[in-house]
Amino acid sequence: MTCCKILALSAILAATALSSGCGYKIGARSLMHPQVKSIAVAEVKNDTLEMLAASVMRQQLCERFQFDGGLKLKNLGASDCVLYGKITKVSNMTIREDSKDNDITYRPAEFQLSVTFEFSVLIPGRGEPLIPTRSVVGSATYQILADPAVSRANALKQACLNAAKLAVEYTTEAW
Repeated sequence: MTCCKILALSAILAATALSSGCGYKIGARSLMHPQVKSIAVAEVKNDTLEMLAASVMRQQLCERFQFDGGLKLKNLGASDCVLYGKITKVSNMTIREDSKDNDITYRPAEFQLSVTFEFSVLIPGRGEPLIPTRSVVGSATYQILADPAVSRANALKQACLNAAKLAVEYTTEAW
C-alpha cells in the first residue's frame, strides 16, 4: 500500500512540475517587449558599390522574420515597430590560393565575401529607438566554378542571410 501511495504522490509531483514553468514560451513567441507584436522592414540603404546588395538584404530580413515567427511582418503603416538599416561594407578577399605553372600564374581558389549591416529598430512616433544602432557581419565562402558573377551573387545572398539571422536574433531576443 505504501508503494502505491509513493507512486501516486510522485505522479502528482511530476504533473505539477511539468505544468508549471518559468514564464518563457518555447516556440513562436519572442522575448520582445510584450506590446510589440509586429515589425516592418524599411528600405535598406546601400553605402557600398555592390549591386543589388540592399534588395538582397531586405529580402533576407523579411524571410528571417517570417521564419522566426516571434514578430509578425507587416507593412510600414500597420506595424508596431520598423527596422531601418544600411549596408556599410562589402568586402571580398582570397582565403585559399591555388597556382599552376610553377608558381608563375596566380589564381585564387576560394574567396570570402563579408557584408557589414547596421540597423536600428524604431517605434513610430517615439523619440528614442527601441533598439539602438547595432552592427552585424555576415560572411560566406565561395569558389569560382563556371561563372564568377553567379558564384559571387550566390555568396552575397548567403552573406546577407547570415547577417539577417543575427539582426533578427538581436531584434527579437536582445532588445
